[in-house]
Amino acid sequence: MKKLLLFIFLISIFGTVQAQEKKDHNGFMKGDKYISGMIGYNTVSNSDNSKNKKFEVSPRFGYFINDFVAVGGRLGYSQSTSKNASGNKIADNTAFTVEAFGRYYLLPGSKFSLFGELGVGFGSIKNIDKKRNNGINAGLTPGLSYFINQHFAFEFAIGVLSYETVKRNGADGSTDSFSVGVDLENISFGFIYKF
Repeated sequence: MKKLLLFIFLISIFGTVQAQEKKDHNGFMKGDKYISGMIGYNTVSNSDNSKNKKFEVSPRFGYFINDFVAVGGRLGYSQSTSKNASGNKIADNTAFTVEAFGRYYLLPGSKFSLFGELGVGFGSIKNIDKKRNNGINAGLTPGLSYFINQHFAFEFAIGVLSYETVKRNGADGSTDSFSVGVDLENISFGFIYKF
């Protein structure tokens, strides 16, 4: 009986230690989830009394299917308006986006790791004339993450390869664009929360 109790006690301690090691790790591991995103509001009033306003929100979720690969998605909404000096609306755009992505991390279990992200998305913009422009895009983005503590990480990413096609309402064809290279306008900094 003493041996059985000792065996059960050792198994429970081993299980607790293993659970703490998985729970209290820096970096990413299989089964980890994270959220990040963006929210912003911008308003500009010019000297001629013209005004521009923009609101945008874009939550993001990721899940690690193994120690190296995360998959996830992002939703986006933005509203921008512009008024001329007389107060008349000259632009009113509403955009909705949805994106799926996959990331590959080189050093997932460490505080610092490089990653590559491949994303594919769809977007729809409705303008002031109530016309819709729809498009799809794909992009490859390298980046790095650094864990500040067990739950928060700082992230840096820069877009280097992208393709986009937009079908304008009423137009016969589409507008296609392809870009390669480091674009300093497509640098992003942010935080993610791992749980």
